[in-house]
Amino acid sequence: MKNGKLGIGIIGAGNIAQNAHIPSYLRQKNVEIIGICDMNEARTREVADRYNIKYVAQDFNQLLSIDEIDAVSICTSNDVHHPAAVAAANAGKHILCEKPMAMTVAEAESMMNAAKRNNIIFMMGFVNRFRADTNVIKAFSNAGKFGEIYAGKVCWLRRRGTPLGWFTNLSKSGGGPVIDIGVHIIDLAWYLMGKPNPTRVSAVTYSKIGNYQTKGVSRWVALDTENLVFETEDSASGLIRFDNGASLLFEVSWAINAKDTGMYVQVFGSKAGARTNPLEIYGEEENYLVDSHPIVKDENAFDNQVEHFINCIKEGRQPICPAEDGYLVQKILNGIYDSAKLGKEIEL
Repeated sequence: MKNGKLGIGIIGAGNIAQNAHIPSYLRQKNVEIIGICDMNEARTREVADRYNIKYVAQDFNQLLSIDEIDAVSICTSNDVHHPAAVAAANAGKHILCEKPMAMTVAEAESMMNAAKRNNIIFMMGFVNRFRADTNVIKAFSNAGKFGEIYAGKVCWLRRRGTPLGWFTNLSKSGGGPVIDIGVHIIDLAWYLMGKPNPTRVSAVTYSKIGNYQTKGVSRWVALDTENLVFETEDSASGLIRFDNGASLLFEVSWAINAKDTGMYVQVFGSKAGARTNPLEIYGEEENYLVDSHPIVKDENAFDNQVEHFINCIKEGRQPICPAEDGYLVQKILNGIYDSAKLGKEIEL
């Protein structure tokens, strides 16, 4: 750090960088965004000018050579996460990496080992862990209010919500809704369940209507839209088993003909259960069934995530979503695809 400020580099100048990471860093104290890089030079310069970012680099290697940068956010397409993270770790930069961690388990393991070898903070961008309702459920769980959490169920369905751009290009994304939005809800449930070790997965995937031309629907748009193809699944469902006997059901889609769409996470305990969206707790008191609706203030989860990352760097402590968590979630994600391809339950 120079002049008491933590220097940040942004790898990738797409939507997630512009709409989440950069604004969140700018709202923090004693933090300065030093440089940014992206393969689109014109866009990179425009973003740098807009946010008064000092350096514009041609690639992440050039960005990582800047001494003023202490840490980076990796906000690229999924295929760049591994090379960028390993290079950043070898350069001694702390890392906040967007989800998913990587394209493969081998890549995730390489990233985890690079972080350990270079003694840097590696934090996964599991932003839903930093939501206000997540904190409530986690607090109840830590206090033993749920008893033994033995099962979970997660769902994120979009009737028509296939993103545009590299998201549907298998060589750049590694998969469809499983690796894009499924990663969020699977990780969140796993976190709330106490992060048991995943052992087996059984899953199916479909690609039936994802490449639609339906009018009047909005989509998340990647800013890089060249070579548009649709090569991924558009929906998936399955069951994840853990070493403590717990299980997690999941269902996820970018495009499905269903009325009841949206996102929620549920956990089921021997004493009580909970769900998100809306936040509700289901329990029993004095031999009566009781439903409660905790009131939480609206918070910016990305701000909370970035603040946590910065504090971990300054205090030299591990984040609540370290590289090891990214690695285990990656095992689940790739296991889902392997199970669907083989048509049977597989061991992780």
